[in-house]
Amino acid sequence: MVATNEVLLEVNNLVKHHLQRSSFLSRGTSAYVHAVDDVSFKVHRGETLGLVGESGCGKTTLAKTILCLQPATSGEVLFEGQNILQLRPKQLRPLRQKMQLIFQDPYSSLNPRMTVGEIIAEPLLVHNICSRNERQKRAQKLLDVVGLAPYHYRRYPHEFSGGQRQRIGIARALALRPQLIVCDEPVSALDVSIQSQVLNLLEDLQKEFGLTYLFIAHNLSVVKHISDRVAVMYLGKIVELTTGNNLYQTPLHPYTKALLSAIPQPDPQRKKEHIILQGDVPSPVNPPGGCRFHTRCPRALPICSQKDPSFREIRPGHFVACHNLDL
Repeated sequence: MVATNEVLLEVNNLVKHHLQRSSFLSRGTSAYVHAVDDVSFKVHRGETLGLVGESGCGKTTLAKTILCLQPATSGEVLFEGQNILQLRPKQLRPLRQKMQLIFQDPYSSLNPRMTVGEIIAEPLLVHNICSRNERQKRAQKLLDVVGLAPYHYRRYPHEFSGGQRQRIGIARALALRPQLIVCDEPVSALDVSIQSQVLNLLEDLQKEFGLTYLFIAHNLSVVKHISDRVAVMYLGKIVELTTGNNLYQTPLHPYTKALLSAIPQPDPQRKKEHIILQGDVPSPVNPPGGCRFHTRCPRALPICSQKDPSFREIRPGHFVACHNLDL
């Protein structure tokens, strides 16, 4: 499906801080983990927005907060123009049918005591959408849609491979015919040969059912293959957002350039500059002031440690948060 100009999901200044419980050794002290800090972006109907970043940068926390699986500290999440963070559980329940999640781990995300048919039909049962016979028919049809056989309906998860289990998870996400699916690193636990099959399946399903994806990953090659636009996240903040072509051909933020330089080059004759970042990622409990990347940035200026750069549009559709851009 071709992306439209209609905004399906809009996130404005979203903040999520986790209270870090004090331990016996810390003698009663407590702190907050700044998992997501002032994040804003839009997802248009029919598009795939990729979200990339290092492990621990807040990608999964952002996804769970958007889906109201955990409460936000502040900010707005507008779905079809409605701020869902202000809704009560009963008001939010009908909207949950329109927003679904594909989990990262195809092993722990499926209940081993339930058959595949029960797993896929469970969302229909929870929302009381159709009769038992109709649920069975829908589940068997969904198995066929994701490339499995209808007779797999009565089997258990342990009888399937990792790629097949992820297909079951995708079928479960499709059961309620959602508009938005958040894919939380859906291929990171799979073999490379299986990854391409699952990615192609997601693309086919998007065209067939008119789906919109928020695709979370740390593999830049995977994101390049499936995404229309890409957002780069670092330590709880989005530092760059643009189309896939712009990001891979003309990246602007120093962190994005470092990530792209780490992609292996298939041509051994072609030399490529590798940007090696110094130091470790700061703790989200006590993030650095100013730009959070300045402690590792090779282009850092004095202002970078004093003032947080604004997330602004540098070129049409190309947003960057940096004080010292190399244009």
